Amino acid sequence: MKSAYVSTFKRPLDILVCLVLFVLTSWLLILISLVYLFTFQFPVLFKQERIGLNNQTFVMYKFRTLASDGAASVQQRRFWLGDFLRFFSLDELPQLWNVWVGEMSLIGPRPLPLEYLSKMNDEQKQRHLLRPGITGLTQVSGRHALAWEKKFDLDRYYVHHVSLVMDLKILLKTIVLLVSMKKDQSLEEKKFEGNP
Repeated sequence: MKSAYVSTFKRPLDILVCLVLFVLTSWLLILISLVYLFTFQFPVLFKQERIGLNNQTFVMYKFRTLASDGAASVQQRRFWLGDFLRFFSLDELPQLWNVWVGEMSLIGPRPLPLEYLSKMNDEQKQRHLLRPGITGLTQVSGRHALAWEKKFDLDRYYVHHVSLVMDLKILLKTIVLLVSMKKDQSLEEKKFEGNP
């Protein structure tokens, strides 16, 4: 059974905060898009099917941070603008659209690629009882340094204990992490290969 916070307040708060963030960052979204265009980095957006609420799929948007040449290695596909955006987590800004249309929340378990769904057990799929988030408990608790089992444990804990206080704590920790400017390790994360 969902808490009153989840069923009544979480979505309206997402919409309100998302609207404020759209207003505050619209100039930045336009500026980043123009840099892509002027440096002939196409396409501007990276789109991928991800797992959402109740195991339903949706298309998640990010600024593209790797070259489109799928035959090259990840390191060979890196380019300066993508590295810059990942360092400051600005590549996630287009996900505000996913939040606005109700596919994501500002805070929740990060949406995983569709290919992971068949590799999860029923307990791990409990992370999909809530909308996925731009940031979440796992992201402020170690993120890519954590083993997949620990990530799933944290996601499941969040789903079953979510509250306004917890969301505010995660939001504050996210801001601290952003201003601390720690090295981005997203490209070093190992794929989830399934359960033993």
